[in-house]
Amino acid sequence: MNSDISYPPQTYGPLVVNIMIWINVVMFVISLLFSGKDIMFTFNPFFAFTPSMDVLNFLGASGTLPIVTFQTWWSLITANWLHGSLLHILFNMMALKTVAPLIVKEFGVFRMFTIFTVTGMAGFLLSYAGNVPLTVGASGGICGLIGAALFYGKSRGGDWGQFIFKQTSGWVFGLALIGFILPNINNWSHGGGLITGICIGWLLDYNERRKESVFDRAFAMIFFGLTLFFLTRSVIHGAILIFS
Repeated sequence: MNSDISYPPQTYGPLVVNIMIWINVVMFVISLLFSGKDIMFTFNPFFAFTPSMDVLNFLGASGTLPIVTFQTWWSLITANWLHGSLLHILFNMMALKTVAPLIVKEFGVFRMFTIFTVTGMAGFLLSYAGNVPLTVGASGGICGLIGAALFYGKSRGGDWGQFIFKQTSGWVFGLALIGFILPNINNWSHGGGLITGICIGWLLDYNERRKESVFDRAFAMIFFGLTLFFLTRSVIHGAILIFS
């Protein structure tokens, strides 16, 4: 008798994706509230509503500055949930809303969250190696989801696989183009997330080959618990610094 319990993506997937988006939104609002009068107000859309760099630092931004100075290696997790401007979070949340449901459908909701977390960490780790001083944003994890989708499309083949591969290849081209055109784009994070996403997609595999197991659920819950712990600790620490 098979004791494995199936969790249909249509049941849990949209809820988890919406929770992820709301965590990003809440952290962005908190970063603005903590910044107070230091918020950057400008007509330049790339920098409008930019939180204070100091606030982003103690809320969990990653890069050589916080890691070398304060040994905040946990920022490899927290930086995935912070953003540097209103346009930054809008673009990333639209991308997450587009890509995450596909990964939920083909890999399962638990593997999706693990891929997002691990590839985001890998992107920030590569940013550290590339000497990026301060960096935030969900784009490393989103690129990781795109990498997993790229692997899925190439591996599966057939009409559906070819469609996914062509679509995600277009996303990769667009990311590369944006990385060279727009200012302040962390290409280290994008590249690290994308490559790690391909590798993690291969390592974890997708539903047509292997259904999600209790280990997939356990890993995802551990990563979710660590994410909530470090984000909550950062917010409490920031509140104490600002309001005490």
